[in-house]
Amino acid sequence: MKYWCYGICLLLILACGCVAEEERGEAGELREYLLAAASFAEMNGKDAALAEFGRRDGAFTYDGRYVYAYDDDCILLAHPYEEASVGLNRSGWTDSRGLPVIRMGSDVAQAGGGYITYLYPRPGDAGIDEAAFSTYELKLGYVLSAGEGWWIGSGVALADITQGEGYPPVIRDMVALVEDGAAYAEHEGTGAARAAISDPAGRFVTGDGHYLYAYQYDGTLVAHPHLPELIGSNLIDREDQYGMRMIESLATTARDGGGFVVFIWPNPEEGNRDELKIGYVMAVDDDWWLGSGVYLSEVTGEYTPIPA
Repeated sequence: MKYWCYGICLLLILACGCVAEEERGEAGELREYLLAAASFAEMNGKDAALAEFGRRDGAFTYDGRYVYAYDDDCILLAHPYEEASVGLNRSGWTDSRGLPVIRMGSDVAQAGGGYITYLYPRPGDAGIDEAAFSTYELKLGYVLSAGEGWWIGSGVALADITQGEGYPPVIRDMVALVEDGAAYAEHEGTGAARAAISDPAGRFVTGDGHYLYAYQYDGTLVAHPHLPELIGSNLIDREDQYGMRMIESLATTARDGGGFVVFIWPNPEEGNRDELKIGYVMAVDDDWWLGSGVYLSEVTGEYTPIPA
């Protein structure tokens, strides 16, 4: 039986203006959807909510969208496509590039909730195969507390949030910048490309503050417009508060054919506060690679604190 109160909860959220008008669209709808799920849990109780969230034919599971639930110790409580993992402690689980999504999601939810981003497969008729790394794609998620000791989350493919236009413009521009840099390096050579990338007034620093950087595969920084003092330094051992070695992950991704990596990085425009960053990398040749990135706040328009 579908729970009629899901629709009522969603209508109440919209009527009360809990979500700003400018956030309408897929990203705003994701937040509304999670708020409705939390309201459902409050109205019907934890057990009923977990049972509903865990059903593939439930009121919250449709069109590829679903709610998952964890306790504050990262034990999976409900997931309509990961039934076999319910009851397991997933604190050590990472996405295909090493981002500790569950621990981070738990911390963000307990700190008040907000948007996150990560890599994960879409659900299919057979469920979700977390071992199929080639199926992982960039997702926008939202997490929040659902009650004492537990939290909920959901996500949508970032390529789907712009009404059929693909990734949001800021991400499309980032990918284009990386592709331009790789093409320039191939045409002009390594020396000219690294010099151009390191020029703070050059073609690879955009008007909105985005830029390219370049490394050798061993983690040695070889070009950067804003960190000239670190060029020549090996940063392969750099890791975030969760232990993710982000330079190593970026280098491995570039060597494997390129693509997206989500990691935590200080935002110099915001007092070097830690933020989730979406990176895109490409190989130049067998010696070095380049990349760029955008902060999640540039996509959502709001900052999600990452607990230290």
